Amino acid sequence: MESKPKHIYLAIASLAVLTFVGILNETSMNVTYPTLSTEMGVSLDTVQWITTGYLLMVTVTMGTTAYLLRQFKARNLQLVAVLAFVLGDLMCAMAPNFTLLLLGRLIQAVATGLSTPILFHLIFTEIPRERLASMTGFAGMVISFAPALGPTYGGWISAIMSWRMIFWLILPFALISLLLGQLFIRNTPFGNDKQFSYASLISLSVALVSTVYAFSTIGEQGLSWQLVLWLVIAAVAFSFFIYINNHGESQLFDLSVFKNKMLCLSTLTYFSLQFVNIGISLVIPLYAQYVLGASSTIAGLVLLPGSVFGAFIAPLAGRLADAQGFAKPVTAGGIMLLVGTACFVIFQHWLTPLLVLVFFTILRIGFAMAFGNTITNASVLVDAKNSADVNSIFNMVQQFAGSLGTGILASIIAVFQNNMSGSMAKKTYVGGLVDYSFLTLIAVVILITIISNYRMQKQAKISK
Repeated sequence: MESKPKHIYLAIASLAVLTFVGILNETSMNVTYPTLSTEMGVSLDTVQWITTGYLLMVTVTMGTTAYLLRQFKARNLQLVAVLAFVLGDLMCAMAPNFTLLLLGRLIQAVATGLSTPILFHLIFTEIPRERLASMTGFAGMVISFAPALGPTYGGWISAIMSWRMIFWLILPFALISLLLGQLFIRNTPFGNDKQFSYASLISLSVALVSTVYAFSTIGEQGLSWQLVLWLVIAAVAFSFFIYINNHGESQLFDLSVFKNKMLCLSTLTYFSLQFVNIGISLVIPLYAQYVLGASSTIAGLVLLPGSVFGAFIAPLAGRLADAQGFAKPVTAGGIMLLVGTACFVIFQHWLTPLLVLVFFTILRIGFAMAFGNTITNASVLVDAKNSADVNSIFNMVQQFAGSLGTGILASIIAVFQNNMSGSMAKKTYVGGLVDYSFLTLIAVVILITIISNYRMQKQAKISK
């Protein structure tokens, strides 16, 4: 125990590096969609699966980590994560066709699905209480900054070199993570008293994949019977998951936490925030290239200032919540998010790369003020014994929100590109308007849930 302060920060750094490049990799390919669509002969709604599929695999993998971290040493899990990242990265860099590119992305996603929960696990179990908030804020910056920075990185690299270099250049960071992790991660697992619930994981995975795939069919087929069929399959699988999880010998999560209405509202807020964040990080680069005629470099760079501001605002918003409660920063964040999304609708006709940069920065500041504080607030709404369940559920929820957001928003644009007459710029303009309007509607829902949630929490405190 005495040696912990000497090595634990390097252990955490090893996971932070792997988590950062993994999450960066989630969105770094967004700006390459037009190039990949042409080079590999696939439509936009098919290309988007390299992001949607990645996020889905991350989500599914995260469903196993609560069990794995109790059963196996974190150092061994980190080794598996790095090896998966390296293998997937090499497959993507050398992929001769879209199928192998997608397979490489799915293998890479396993690494991110493992590294992110391990990062938080080390922080929650190894860091002294007096330093816990600052380290949690550090992890939050990694998770918040990386996905929005991805398109900037991807756009710049693909413009001056090749989209394949996106994968080659991040490879050394995985090796640095491997070295640090194997030298300094030393925790001991607690073990499990029950077997892993494979039935729960499989049924949940089927539900998540079916939901996203259902909406991805809209791009080519519109509102068809296949959409309804896949949604029915998703509903049946999710119902089966709830039954098995609640009545089986073991559980993935304790779903009884959702008896708390305030936690339900927090979950909806958290999901919706990430839906908007990841979704618009896909829409903006596509819109900038197809409609505004911007290069892939510019299409990525318009996201950079918002990403930077958001990363530095997140810890400040946490301090504000510590000092004055969660309601003020989260509500202010919800308002700014709504203003940012609404500006894309109101001023769409006059949009330029500069205006896109400004509006996205407003949106990202709002997101940063609300996102981290929402999960922190949720953790205090339940008993300490359920904090791990909330952590696992919220990690899965935010990844699923990203995969669903990219799937739905890319499909909406694809509908107009595939079925509407006129130039590609005109068709993408109309699809972009629908996407921006949809995101604005979600921002309205976010603000309503925030206001309702904190009113309920205030009343609950008064009643005590």
